[in-house]
Amino acid sequence: MMNEIRELLLNARQRVAVQVNTELLSTYWNVGKIIVEYEQESKDRADYGKQTLKELSKGLTKEFGKGFSVSNLYNMRLFYCLLYTSDAA
Repeated sequence: MMNEIRELLLNARQRVAVQVNTELLSTYWNVGKIIVEYEQESKDRADYGKQTLKELSKGLTKEFGKGFSVSNLYNMRLFYCLLYTSDAA
C-alpha cells in the first residue's frame, strides 16, 4: 500500500513539473513575441535602445517580482527570434 501511494505521488509530481515547465516555456516565448511585435512592429530589426526593456523590466518586476530583469527579457525576445524569425540579434 505505501509503495503504491508513494509511486502515485511521485508520478503526480513529475507530471506537474512537466506541465509547469511547458507553461513557462510557452509564456516566455509569448513574452518575446510581444516584445518583438511591439518594439519592432514585426520588422527584422528594431530601432530602439535598451530603454524600452528597462522600463518593461521595472514594471513587470514591480507587479510580479523577480524574473523580469532586462537580460531575462532580452533572452525571452531572443528565444522567440531564434525559433521564428530570420534575425535574432
